[in-house]
Amino acid sequence: MNAPLTRPRPTEGQLALARQLADGETRQTDQVMRVEASRYTDPDWFARERAGLFQTMPHVIAPSALIPSPNMAVPHDGFGKPLLITRDAQGQAHVFLNVCTHRGTRLVEGSEIVCSGRLTCPYHAWTYTTDGQLLALPRKETFPGLNKGNHALVELPSIEAGGLIWFAHNENSDFTFAKELAPDFEAFGLAGLHLYNRRVHDVPSNWKLVMDAFGESYHVARLHAETIGPFFKDGVTAGDMVGPHSRALVGRAAEMALVDLTDWPALRAAGTYTYQLFPGTVIVVSPDYVNIMIVMPQSVNHTLVEDFMLIPEKPATEKAESHWQRSWALLDGRVFGAEDFRAAALGQQGLESGALTHITLGTLESGIARFHGQIEERLGS
Repeated sequence: MNAPLTRPRPTEGQLALARQLADGETRQTDQVMRVEASRYTDPDWFARERAGLFQTMPHVIAPSALIPSPNMAVPHDGFGKPLLITRDAQGQAHVFLNVCTHRGTRLVEGSEIVCSGRLTCPYHAWTYTTDGQLLALPRKETFPGLNKGNHALVELPSIEAGGLIWFAHNENSDFTFAKELAPDFEAFGLAGLHLYNRRVHDVPSNWKLVMDAFGESYHVARLHAETIGPFFKDGVTAGDMVGPHSRALVGRAAEMALVDLTDWPALRAAGTYTYQLFPGTVIVVSPDYVNIMIVMPQSVNHTLVEDFMLIPEKPATEKAESHWQRSWALLDGRVFGAEDFRAAALGQQGLESGALTHITLGTLESGIARFHGQIEERLGS
C-alpha cells in the first residue's frame, strides 16, 4: 500500500512571521539610521568586502533547477574565477575550477548548459567525466607514468540543500546555515521547480545598492507604481534572522488575519516571502513562481546579477507559455531590470557625486541597516 501523499506546509519559522503579521506584531526600529556613503564608493572598502565576504563565506551559485538531470554542466564566470557547475552520473552536484589539468586551458567554453557525460578540452582533447575524473587523453604513451587519478579537476567545497547549490572558495567554510534553511525552501518545493528562464544583468552600481532594494518594502508602492505596486499597497513586514541570513514576509495585516495559516497555498497568496542569503543572494517567493537573484560584485561600481525564474512545471501549451513569458517580461524586464537595477545605477551616480556623506534610513528600512551592520561586524569598521 502506498503511503499517503503529504501536503507541503510552512516551517515553524515561516509560520512565526505569518503570526506576527496577523497579530500586528511587526518588529520595526523606532529611529532613523545612517550608512556612510563611502561604503558604496570606496575601492578599498570594496576590496575588503570581496576578500572578507565573497572569498571566505559560502554563497549560492545556482538553483538545482539549472542542472536538473545527471550528466549536465554549465560554466560560471561571475565570481572572479572560471568555475564549472556539474551534476554527475549519480546525480550529485559539484563545483569545479573550469580548468583542464593538462595545460590550464578553460575546459568548457561559453555560458550555456552542456548535456553530456564527457567534458573534452578544446586544446588537446583531455576528457573528464562530470564527477571531475580524468577519463581519457590522446596519445597516452607520450605521458609515461602518468596517473590519471592525480589529474582530476580541482573541486571547491559545495553543498546542495533545499533546491540550492552553495559553494565556497575556502576549504574551512561552514555550510551549517545552508542546511538549516533547507526546510524553508523544501516547503516551497524549490528542488522540484522548472527553470523557465535566466538572465545576467550588468548593473553599473555597487553590489549593496542591489541588495538594499530587497531589504525594505518602502519603495514598492512608489518605484513599482506601474507594475507590482498595486498588489502590495504599503504592506508591512515581519522579519527574522537565520544566522547571517534574513527572512521576511511582506503582507497586509488585515488580510493575513483572515487566512488559515495552516493553508499553505492561501498563506503564500496573502504574503510574499523574501530571503536575503548573506552576502549576495535574494530569493523572492511569489504564489506560483520563485525568482532567485545571485549578486556578483565585479568592482566598486559594477555588479552582475543573474536572475533565475522557477515555475511549477515546463509550459505544455501555448497559453501556458504566453502566461509565463508575460510574467518573465514583467518581473525580469521591468520590475527588476528597468526599476530596481535602474534605481541602483542612479543611486550610484548620486553617491559618487559627493553630494552626500551618508544615506538616511527610516523605520521601514531597518533591513538595510541590519544588512550593513552584518558587513561591519564581519569586516570591522
